[in-house]
Amino acid sequence: MSEPAVPPRTDAVLNAVVTGAARGIGKAIARRLAREGFRVVVSDIMGEEAEKTAREIEQAGGRALAIRTDVSSSGDAEALVKQTIAAFGSIDILVNNAGITRDNLSIRMAESDWDLVLGINLKGTFLCSQFAAKEMMKKRFGRIVNLASVSGILGTAGQANYAASKAGVIALTKSMARELGGRNITVNAVAPGFILTEMTEKLPEAVKEAYIAQIALKRAGTPDEVAEAVHFLASPAAQYITGTVLNVSGGLLI
Repeated sequence: MSEPAVPPRTDAVLNAVVTGAARGIGKAIARRLAREGFRVVVSDIMGEEAEKTAREIEQAGGRALAIRTDVSSSGDAEALVKQTIAAFGSIDILVNNAGITRDNLSIRMAESDWDLVLGINLKGTFLCSQFAAKEMMKKRFGRIVNLASVSGILGTAGQANYAASKAGVIALTKSMARELGGRNITVNAVAPGFILTEMTEKLPEAVKEAYIAQIALKRAGTPDEVAEAVHFLASPAAQYITGTVLNVSGGLLI
């Protein structure tokens, strides 16, 4: 029987990249990892807001670097990994959080809205993972955590593009977990349910109540609760977990 691969020392400083980290769930993840001592790259297409988040992390005693990135661009995704390595020496953790919605009924959905959502949510996850994995393979260690959604499991009316993209993220997670496991790289996903963010706060109260009525815990989740799940999957405690989808929905999906 082969011995398990040896992870980096627990006292070693690890470097994490979080996409879509300027606000919301991504920001909560970046802050959570920084509190645990990770050096964090705050990646977002909103460059100024990414800089603000990075400054907040550093003011709290952490180490952070902001990099403006369009994850749907192969050039940007490659540059993100190269700049991370240039600044911190390695990329150990990748959290693919960047994502958008462009909601409409399928019969009314513009082709451009389909392409935009799939391009960022699914293609962006693939591109960042591809470039990061090439570097992780060299040192036989890495943790990739993808943000999926319960919509990618259940489907959501009016969100065919978003649900399809998140279902794709789940399949991509499982496929890459099989491909990279032999190099001591785990690939997992977190599937949040109804989480209170800037985006969901704008929903009408009746819509929020309808969502909450379906949740076993009878409340919405918070970005910090999602961040805890991501931190677990990026930590040594989850070193024998790969290819899984962690449901963080308060019982919306049981």
